[in-house]
Amino acid sequence: MRARRTAGPAVAVEARQEPGPVPDRRGAAVAAVVLCALLAVVILVTTPWHPLPGARATADPGLDFTPAQIARSGAFNDALDPPAYAGLAAGLLVVLLLGLTPLGARLLGSVTRPLRRWPLRLVGAAVVLAVLTRLAGLPFDVWSQTVLHRYGLSTEPWGGWFTDQLTSLGVTLVIWIVVLLGVHLLVRRFPRRWWAGAAAGGFVLVAAASFGYPVLVEPLFNSFHSMPAGPLRTDLLAMARRDGVPVGDVLVADASKRTTELNAYVSGFGSTRRIVVYDTLLSSEPRTEIELIVAHELGHAKRDDVLHGTLVGALGAAAGVCVLFLVITSPRLLRRAGAESPADPRSVALLLAAVTVLLQVAGPVENLISRRIEARADMHALDLTRDPETYVRMQRSLSARNLDDLSPGALEYALWNSHPTGPQRIAMGRDWARLHGVPVPAPLVKSTSP
Repeated sequence: MRARRTAGPAVAVEARQEPGPVPDRRGAAVAAVVLCALLAVVILVTTPWHPLPGARATADPGLDFTPAQIARSGAFNDALDPPAYAGLAAGLLVVLLLGLTPLGARLLGSVTRPLRRWPLRLVGAAVVLAVLTRLAGLPFDVWSQTVLHRYGLSTEPWGGWFTDQLTSLGVTLVIWIVVLLGVHLLVRRFPRRWWAGAAAGGFVLVAAASFGYPVLVEPLFNSFHSMPAGPLRTDLLAMARRDGVPVGDVLVADASKRTTELNAYVSGFGSTRRIVVYDTLLSSEPRTEIELIVAHELGHAKRDDVLHGTLVGALGAAAGVCVLFLVITSPRLLRRAGAESPADPRSVALLLAAVTVLLQVAGPVENLISRRIEARADMHALDLTRDPETYVRMQRSLSARNLDDLSPGALEYALWNSHPTGPQRIAMGRDWARLHGVPVPAPLVKSTSP
């Protein structure tokens, strides 16, 4: 049930306020439409919607995964779905309850009222909301971690896991405080058109975060060291040179302290670009498969996928800020949230609710784009190595070891899958072989015992 403000107190508050500058909602609306249209055009034009023209193979888990593997994958994902959906629902419920009812304003008011200076009030509001939203999701995160432990995917002790949660909360708080202080400085200096400066600031902040994340945030969670000199490192760097991709280093992450999953990724660009492989990968996979995984990452680097994602994300942030301006300056929503104006620290709960909803709506779109980009990187790996046989074995190994969902439902696929499924990637590998006139890899279950 939604709490309501009575007409009397609302009128009394309005009577005490002096008329202020009228927010430029029309200008923000026009900017939001223009930026969203520009973002849509950029996405439509730059996304590789057909990474392998002529593909026609059907993804069939039964061709390459044994019945036992399919059953184990299904059981794991069935166990992981309830905490995932429950955590998502709980998070949305909490932020909407705080942001769209006077409850959030009363809570933030009780915390910020004793603080005299507005920056301290904003910090207080950020701390309260960050802790509350993290606590709301914590039981479901613990539930998910229990499932990962049960299926052998997590090796991290609970003490280390809670330390990671606190570290993540600290990083979140720093970001929130920087954003809130910047926005409220603009609100106070440019009360009518603060959306323009905030949109530009959002663009710059996303770009800066992309540059800084590899060197500032990643080391908080993992230790990295250069891959030791040897045949594998030599071959990987030689492959990068042959591909025309400048790579600063090939790093190994100590992922085994948390997980048994296999992974590699590319992060940063320019002087911070590096390819990172999990140490779990080096200890379990054949060298040829590791080279193919790195070839996939070289595909990202060659296409500047990190830079492209940064620019698209920055443009999306600018558009989102204009939408947020319309939300946070809406008299009706402010009254519902129990806040007096965008400059009121109590309006932070409304801002958080709007941001959460926008991010949730954008998530499936981001995943859709990501799946196409990942498929293009797969095709690049095949173009570079011309080894579809190893590619198919590698995709099967990764999916089986990571217990990937081999046949996700439409909702799970939209919400959670940033990569094609293992069977989809294997099918594309066979299509690549057929289209390039090389032997098509045979189904793997024929040569694998159950």
